[in-house]
Amino acid sequence: MALKNYTSSVSAARSIAYIEAKLAQNGATQILKEYGKDQRVVGISFLIPVNGKDMFFKLPAKVAQCEKVLRAGLSSRARPETHKKIAAQAERTAWKILCDWVETQMAMVELTQVEIMEIFLPYVYNSVTKTTFFEQIKSTNYKALLSGVK
Repeated sequence: MALKNYTSSVSAARSIAYIEAKLAQNGATQILKEYGKDQRVVGISFLIPVNGKDMFFKLPAKVAQCEKVLRAGLSSRARPETHKKIAAQAERTAWKILCDWVETQMAMVELTQVEIMEIFLPYVYNSVTKTTFFEQIKSTNYKALLSGVK
């Protein structure tokens, strides 16, 4: 399997802490962890002032989707204990990938290659609709992005 970090041993808690530190170093004034029904962190929300306005962002860690991919990649000869460990591995992998992505994006900000909004625009969170910008435009089949395109 060629999936990045699919064998990561870095705990989700450590990846989450690193993400929080990177966000704080780059202007986040508030950071919130969202927990699922199983008391595991499922996402991170944060506030960063952009051009004098507080912008709220929400980054998901899609552990269940990661688990599906890892399970699909298992050999038919995989041991039963390997199957039992997939859920924990998926959590580590999903958070480590998000951690690496945030680290890379923050490096680009620090090198003035991009602005915060260029990176996090899809993750701008609307607390009224409880959706991200990406989820909003996806729900309209990307209509707003395709105006004038034939």
